Amino acid sequence: MARIKNQTPRRSSAPAKTGSQVEIIVNCSQRETRIAVLEDRQLKEYRVEREERVVGSIFKGIVQNVLPGMDAAFIDIGLERNAFLYVGDILPDDPSHDNSPSGLKRQELRSRKIKELIKPGQEMMVQVTKAPRGTKGARVTTRIALPGRYLVLMPEHNNVGVSRKLEDRRERERLRRLGDKIAPKGFGIIMRTECEGRTDLELKQDVQFLQQLWAQVLEGSRKMRAPACVHKDQTLLYRTIRDMFNDEITKMVIDDPDEYEKAHMSARLVAPSLTSKIYLYDRETPIFDHYNIESDLERLLQHKVTLKSGAYLVMDEMEALTAVDVNTGKMVGSTNLTETILKTNLEAADEVCRQLRLRDMGGIIVIDFIDMESAEHRKKLLDHFTKQLGKDSNRTRVGKVSSLGLIEVTRKRTGESVTQSISDICPMCEGRGRIASKDTVSLWIERDMHRMLGEPGNAFLVRCHPSVVETMIGADGEAIEDLEHELGRGIYLRADFDMAFDEYTIDSDTIENLDKDFMGFRRAQVVECNIRRSDDEGLNKIIGWTDNGFYIELIGGANLVGQRTKVMVLDIRRSFGVGEPILAGVPSIR
Repeated sequence: MARIKNQTPRRSSAPAKTGSQVEIIVNCSQRETRIAVLEDRQLKEYRVEREERVVGSIFKGIVQNVLPGMDAAFIDIGLERNAFLYVGDILPDDPSHDNSPSGLKRQELRSRKIKELIKPGQEMMVQVTKAPRGTKGARVTTRIALPGRYLVLMPEHNNVGVSRKLEDRRERERLRRLGDKIAPKGFGIIMRTECEGRTDLELKQDVQFLQQLWAQVLEGSRKMRAPACVHKDQTLLYRTIRDMFNDEITKMVIDDPDEYEKAHMSARLVAPSLTSKIYLYDRETPIFDHYNIESDLERLLQHKVTLKSGAYLVMDEMEALTAVDVNTGKMVGSTNLTETILKTNLEAADEVCRQLRLRDMGGIIVIDFIDMESAEHRKKLLDHFTKQLGKDSNRTRVGKVSSLGLIEVTRKRTGESVTQSISDICPMCEGRGRIASKDTVSLWIERDMHRMLGEPGNAFLVRCHPSVVETMIGADGEAIEDLEHELGRGIYLRADFDMAFDEYTIDSDTIENLDKDFMGFRRAQVVECNIRRSDDEGLNKIIGWTDNGFYIELIGGANLVGQRTKVMVLDIRRSFGVGEPILAGVPSIR
């Protein structure tokens, strides 16, 4: 068993590769599997799996709705939301028809009437091509594709395709002829990039394995009642070995003995010559800390990405598209402005490509590079950006540089990005990225109190976030006293630390009742407070908060921030007081 212990990690016995070192680092736990791809110790790709993956899984579903106006149908496959099936993703039932892409052009597929192809209540086998995302259900197709190590097997097709990433014309022709020879009747195949240089025997074994898998899928479909999953896609670790683990990988390091054994078993099936490159990590330091990956992951959720030159990117991932803005920041250059801008844009292009892979962003991406007047510089940027994108395993398309310096990119999306999978929508802003300011919330409260003036009573009890309490009290309590005079009612402000920033309640009552229930203070009384700085950065105020949310502005006490201490009340009003700490503090419970 190859191990990485408390010594310099040994390299595999495979011949050394020229160029960059590519390492796959695998961290496994009961709740998640994390995989990082390092190129020369720089993090390039990151994938995480915390629950069962549905993309690539095959379901036996029931047609729920057929929508002729959308040329689509919704299929119940047993998930929370019905899956979406577009007319162009439905294979015809006529076995005599050529189902290959060459036999059915995209335009022909779109011109068919979906109500003539399927009907509600019909059972059908579909494969998930896009995972559920946000409020959208999964997208499915009846064009089943079973990926193997070297090729993809497609039941009910009869065409042979070769990966576009194989550019050698002779090799493409060899593989196409070989594909025609080994393709089983009633199946189509796509030769993957890993086919390059492979023998007939290796490819035939891959075909036989996938044929057996398809037979198991059909058998499961016959036995199960719809809706049901008849084939689950493999785990993240297995897919990584199948799709990424090749001769260019220097080594794969796994920190879990059980998963290490499973990885060896998988590699013996799909890449037996590479098993010597798999290592077990058993040091005390967590594996992602050892390879300095955790610090990079902390920056994954950051809005701003700083470049070595001092320039920076601002990345906004939204429902419709992802926007990337390039800024010079602290970069000043050394020659002239045009060269500085070009250099910044080229550096930004490298980092944008890295971030797209690292965050696994898909859909439409718009990059706002710094404007360049030179057509030669724009072409140089586009060529460089396109070349860097060519390293991405996901399918991408690049538009031209617009007159405003924008480049539009589409990148194949199969599910949530890494950022979306490891984060939740903020409950405060609900994904907008901004919340109402404390001034805005305080004005909402004022307007609501004006609306409630017709209710019985001569006072209001307001509970809200402590920052809003501060804003409503104002400097020296003038704001709240002016508001009381304006409304002609007493106002009792109390902070509720469990409330969201824009949450508040207003109750109308009498001054007598509210004095009795909320004014249990008097001058010279000693009360316990939790000491905090003012939320207003422009003020240097220290505030003591009582347990029932009463605001006491302190004279002194800066050294007690974060502690709980006793305070003598020097002055008292309905919404605030003034006090002075009298004892050394102890750690605050808040």
